[in-house]
Amino acid sequence: MNEPIQPFIDYLKFEKRYSEHTIRSYHDDLIQFFDFLTQKFGDTALKEISSSIVRSWLADLKDKKISSKSINRKISSLKSFFKYELRTGVLEQTPMNTIINPKTGKRLPVFVEEKDMHTLFSYVEFPDNWQGHTDKLLIGIFYNTGMRLSELINLRESQVNFSNRSIKVLGKGNKERVIPISQQLVAQITEYINQKNDSESGTEAFLLINQKGKKLYPKYAYLAVKKYLGKITTIDKKSPHILRHTFATHLTNGGADLNSVKELLGHSSLAATQLYTHNSIGKLKDVYKKSHPKA
Repeated sequence: MNEPIQPFIDYLKFEKRYSEHTIRSYHDDLIQFFDFLTQKFGDTALKEISSSIVRSWLADLKDKKISSKSINRKISSLKSFFKYELRTGVLEQTPMNTIINPKTGKRLPVFVEEKDMHTLFSYVEFPDNWQGHTDKLLIGIFYNTGMRLSELINLRESQVNFSNRSIKVLGKGNKERVIPISQQLVAQITEYINQKNDSESGTEAFLLINQKGKKLYPKYAYLAVKKYLGKITTIDKKSPHILRHTFATHLTNGGADLNSVKELLGHSSLAATQLYTHNSIGKLKDVYKKSHPKA
């Protein structure tokens, strides 16, 4: 069934210019669906795929204890695929019109407390070598900008505006956003680049590089964040995305308006950003209890 899938994947790659990670997710979801289709219904033309067939796949996923969040993502993949088939004239109608997404419970974003982040940067020692310098700057940029993992490891020196104290980030769908940074972070980046220029790695365009002068790979960032967060917090999840949650939560707790946080995170809609208001409400309750005479 790769024949109908491949043109759609090419469209996502070359026209929509989605990231490799996003394209892989679409591809895997579609392969799973068409594998199920072949196993349960045999050879089936695209025009013969009905909403009842799609629902039978979703029921199978639910029986396998696949989470509602994952099922919703797979539904989104199918909707995009069939919408593409409509647009290219292959189909005249989509089987997805009557498909209802399962409800998902809203989990509050996990984040690191401000006092713990202060401990990390003020008291935790990073080794005085290239890896130590890289790890400290890596975590510093994550926390100070809320960047996604892919955005940070692909960040180039040319995207840092030192005079304007900002970083231009290329996010999902190649959407650009500008994130202001502190003078302290500017100084850290400047020092890091100077050290890099003094070494054999001076010609590398990517900002963060490993000891061999190569761009960091995702697992490197995961392991570095997990290692250092493990020194200052007991939360279960210790990943780069937790630092993105921490960035957003600390902003909202500090009084930042939701639209500004949305722009800084690069969210396409305000709904994704609204999750962070739940964490800040807890802080508001504490303020209310301490301040209001009738509390």
